[in-house]
Amino acid sequence: MPTPSRLKKRRDFLAASKSSKAVTNSLILQERRRDDDSLLIRVGFTASKKVGNAVLRNRAKRRMRALAQEIIVKNGKRGHDYVLIARKNATTESPYDALQRDLIKGLERLNKAKCR
Repeated sequence: MPTPSRLKKRRDFLAASKSSKAVTNSLILQERRRDDDSLLIRVGFTASKKVGNAVLRNRAKRRMRALAQEIIVKNGKRGHDYVLIARKNATTESPYDALQRDLIKGLERLNKAKCR
């Protein structure tokens, strides 16, 4: 199973923030179609200080990285960037299967919005 490429530059996160998003109970998912010819799936993660201290932010990002490896690799679209944003008291405390359902639901919402 290939590992998605990582978003690291601020301009990539800002570009994703201006595109479509899906809000779920435990996370926020942003999706952006890239204009280049690359077929890579790129993923970025963010957790603000609202999520909690450094330990909680790192836990949230670790859980989102595991979700991305498991779900976005299979269900994501090639040539797209995805940003997963942690939500306060939800990303770190929700059961892992609830996080999985929320991410799948978010991807489905984004795909439905594109079809219209």
